[in-house]
Amino acid sequence: MGSGIAAQFANAGIPVELIDLPGEAAAARCAAAEAAVARQLKIGGFMVKEAARLVRPGNTEDHLDRLAHVDWIIEAILEDVALKRELYAKIDAVRKPGSIVSSNTSTLLRRTLVEGLPGGFAKDFVITHFFNPPRHMALLEIVAHPENSPEIVERVQLAARTILGKTVIDCFDTPGFIANRIGCYWMAVAAIEAEQRGLRVEEADAALVAFGVPKTGVFGLLDLVGLDLVPPVWGALANSLPADDAIHRHDLANHSRVHSQLRLGRLGRKSGGGYFRKGRDERMEVVDLQTGDYGPVLPLASEGGEGRDLSTLIGSGGLLGDYAWAVLSHLVAYAAEVAGDIAPDIAAIDTAMALGYGWMRGPFEIADEFGSAEILRRMEAEGRPVPELLREAAGKGGFYGPAGPSCPGSVKSPIAGSCGNGEPLAENASARLEDGGDGLVIFRLTSKMGVIEPETFDLLEGTLDRIGGSMRALVIAGCSNRVFSAGVNLRHFSTLLDRPKELNAFLSRGQRIFSQLRCAPVPVVAAIQGLALGGGCELALHCDAVAVHVESRIGLPEATLGILPGWGGCTRILDRASASGELPAGPAAAAARAFALLHTGAIADNARDAQRLGYINRRAGIVMHRDDVLTAACGMARAMAHDYVPPEVSKIMVTGRSGARGMRAEAYSMFAAGRLSEWQLRVAHDLADVLSGGRNGDIPHLFDAAELHSLERDAVLRMVERPETRAAIDQIIGLSARR
Repeated sequence: MGSGIAAQFANAGIPVELIDLPGEAAAARCAAAEAAVARQLKIGGFMVKEAARLVRPGNTEDHLDRLAHVDWIIEAILEDVALKRELYAKIDAVRKPGSIVSSNTSTLLRRTLVEGLPGGFAKDFVITHFFNPPRHMALLEIVAHPENSPEIVERVQLAARTILGKTVIDCFDTPGFIANRIGCYWMAVAAIEAEQRGLRVEEADAALVAFGVPKTGVFGLLDLVGLDLVPPVWGALANSLPADDAIHRHDLANHSRVHSQLRLGRLGRKSGGGYFRKGRDERMEVVDLQTGDYGPVLPLASEGGEGRDLSTLIGSGGLLGDYAWAVLSHLVAYAAEVAGDIAPDIAAIDTAMALGYGWMRGPFEIADEFGSAEILRRMEAEGRPVPELLREAAGKGGFYGPAGPSCPGSVKSPIAGSCGNGEPLAENASARLEDGGDGLVIFRLTSKMGVIEPETFDLLEGTLDRIGGSMRALVIAGCSNRVFSAGVNLRHFSTLLDRPKELNAFLSRGQRIFSQLRCAPVPVVAAIQGLALGGGCELALHCDAVAVHVESRIGLPEATLGILPGWGGCTRILDRASASGELPAGPAAAAARAFALLHTGAIADNARDAQRLGYINRRAGIVMHRDDVLTAACGMARAMAHDYVPPEVSKIMVTGRSGARGMRAEAYSMFAAGRLSEWQLRVAHDLADVLSGGRNGDIPHLFDAAELHSLERDAVLRMVERPETRAAIDQIIGLSARR
């Protein structure tokens, strides 16, 4: 866990000291920390392998003096109070005044950890509970105290969001904090109630999907966590809570089925089997909760919960409906009972469960969707005690008012600048133009997956016509934090395959509009979150600048469909490679780099990787928290608007036929080695012709963008005639329809 946190700091470009226990051998004193870095490289904790260079391994005997220069010290050792306090004393002796010290504990209380330590240490000490894996889990629970310096708490919150990309939730100093207090209780209830009611494991997990939880359900999640952690984690939580806490009535730590699994060595995924395992024939098997024996995973009955809403499932009654009601009523009652003790507001609890456990909705949002009054009515009819918070919510029409949930417990974006009031200026079925304030206009891609289609171009052309007068800057954004644009609307594209004149016009229109964006008299900034593929990537390539969430996936995968980027993508990639300053002089190296990228259809896994590949430049604004991307883009656009001068569009040196022969030779070598099919070889040859400037001339010569655009269009028109290309496009359209 500690090395995962270190890797996330390194992903943000922050140098880290990773200090672990010393090795016995003189030559291996830092072996534990070095192995931890190697493990993060193996499991993907680092976004790019170069980030690992920012982590310096050390050990607690030889290198604690390094802490004298660091700003934030995070302790992530065993959950042992005595060991932690011993380490804190050593840290306090060497750290600089005002440095932050925090514990990544998930079970221990802050007041217990600082007991007996100097007041100056306690003033700088907070709990920062990360979730695993730290790179991907957005939640960070923070426990502070009035004795903490406000400046210390503010620095932690700011750094957690802007450097680590975390959504910060303030918690009270109570066992399990928020997410694990509610989450561990839910898992205990869901697992024990399933067994007591005679459900099969796969039935229970499917029913829980109706709650909006991940498809792993509860038994799949226990296998993922590891059943060996149940007694210490659930046991420690139960032991720290009063005897009247509801967790004692669903005591998972001492549950007989859990202990029988442990006696058989069934720890979950880490041991090859828990509640689920692969049988000898590689088919999944599942434990029978009554006998403990493995058997085949059976088909779900028609009343299974997966794909059904919770109200319908519970209303249908029966085994699964009654199980779902039991889980829902216990969950909502418990959350309502403990809410005031664990969090500043109910929205903090819902947000913690959404981010920490991957739920679509937290317990109070689930209750409102089902009907708080209905939960109250049914609990009273069963003679069960009702928490006062639930009773109040039922009387007011729900836990949330008409405005819906908000989360005062999370930190607002600290990035300067606003994005106006979002008032629509123009709109159609595929896009919307919004007022960003102070002369800033936001163009949003609102089609499904942000796909680009004729209506997108209609509004984009209208937007370009607006430039001048009061418009000082333009930001292009998606309508979801998961997708900027997945590229061209392939359904529309496929309708043009047998109409070459219309296809040529569609390609030409996109090239013209994107070129106008590139030469616009105001700055144009792309705000990328999530996917920016194909035409979406081409759109971003024609913007002046990019603000991008660090985990965005960016690329030009057209070659995998048997075509190439036809809206100026080939031209922009070649131009960027030529102007990068990282390659040997002359057009051959630039063409080779562009060819290597485009003929493989490479997609960058994250923004750092996209910089390495050349999809975004080294000056791109990489944003760690996805909710800050649009704000950052607006700030960049406003800053650029002062004394803005459009870029000069220079001609591009192309290799001529000699360069094309080199690229073709590389592709043929791959074909001969069995790494390319004959169809893919032809695609590579088409791409080589475009990047070399066509078949006009044997020596390097200058081309302007319009000439290269013409070559792009001609190549696409040839390529779509091939049956393999059409089959690939049809397959993607079919997959999209099935989703």
